[in-house]
This record gives sequence, C-alpha cells and structure tokens, in this order.
Amino acid sequence: MKTAFDQKYMYNFAWGGRPIIQLPTDMTVFQEVVWETKPDLIIETGIAHGGSLIMSASLLAMLDYCEAVENGGVVDPKTARRRVLGIDIDIRAHNRDALTAHPMSAKIDMFEGSSIEDEMIQRVHNYARDYDRILVCLDSNHTHDHVIAELNAYASLATKDSYCLVFDTVIEDLPEDTFPDRPWAPGNNAKTAVHEFLKSHPEFEIDQEINNKLLISAAPDGWLKRIG
Repeated sequence: MKTAFDQKYMYNFAWGGRPIIQLPTDMTVFQEVVWETKPDLIIETGIAHGGSLIMSASLLAMLDYCEAVENGGVVDPKTARRRVLGIDIDIRAHNRDALTAHPMSAKIDMFEGSSIEDEMIQRVHNYARDYDRILVCLDSNHTHDHVIAELNAYASLATKDSYCLVFDTVIEDLPEDTFPDRPWAPGNNAKTAVHEFLKSHPEFEIDQEINNKLLISAAPDGWLKRIG
C-alpha cells in the first residue's frame, strides 16, 4: 500500500469518463455492497473529480433497470427515484460542469459546504428523510476529528443492514512520512475515528467478511454494517 500511495496508483482509473481516486478492489466490493443492499439513496462526502458519484449513479441506474425487467416495467431516467447526494467543501467549477453534463447527472445532487457544519448536517438529514434504504460513504477530510464528526452527523442515516463506509482508514497502517503535506497521519486519521465511534455505537460493526477478503484496500476496518 505504501508503494501504491507513493506512485499515486489510485489516480490511474476512471468511471464513466470521470477520474475516480479509488483502488479497483474497493470499487469492486462497493458494487457488491450496492447490489446486496439495493439503496434508494447514496450519500457521499468528498466529491473531487466526481468519479465516485458517477459510479454510484450508474450502479443505482443498474438497480432501476433490473427491477424494471423483473417487474415488466420501464425506466424513465427523469423520474427514477434513486439518487446520489454528494457533499464537498469546494466543488470546482470545471468538475461541477463536467458532472452536470454527464448523462448520469439526472441521478445526482451536489451540496457545497463543510460536511460538519450544523446547517449542512440539517440540510442532508432533510434531504434524506423520504428515503427508505440509505448507504453512506465518508471520504473527505481524513483527520480523526473530522471523520468522527462526520460519523456522528451521518452514520445514523445508514439504514439497518446497510453500511456507513469510511475510506482511507489505511492511513493508520502506513509509515509516518507517507502524507507529509496533509494533516492526517498514523494516530490521527479515519481508522482512529472509526474505532472511537464503535465504542459507543453498538448498532454498527466492522464487516469482517469484507475486511478479510480485501487484501488490498484503502478502507480496512472502514466497512461498517448497521446491525441495529
């Protein structure tokens, strides 16, 4: 993993034409989780180039299509209920334009602002209240304090048997000098936040089946399944 980060391996990939800064193994398991849980809303903190939003939207579109086939119906992209909500403190204009122009944009909404501000938290909760099966993905600022704040703000939106996914927990397992220009490091990162959060939230557990099969992942201990 140290070599992967040093060589910026995860920057080599795109989904639907948009760069997606993720490992292929994590992308594959994310698809498995979406297929298993069949969410009608995916909430993501952290947008960057938007590849993950396009991936989520395309997976939801696949669910729409499969349900239409099974039920003998049709899919209207303009009226399909499943949505993706992306939140980022700074959505660059060129990224917003590219996402808005993408065919999958019909399934995507974006909120700009800090994910941990009270006004944003309330806005997201209001948006989510009419959905029945929600999947949450946290992938913005990876410091302990920020991630624990996001977990406290949004993990409760993940519905039973769905997930709150916390990315870049691998920072805890990498050498101290891996991110010299970033505020996160071993001892101060997403994994330390996850472990603290779980101490007082027995309704979540680390999905060890996913943990064990993902030999290469940016999110070890980050696949939190809601069990209660």
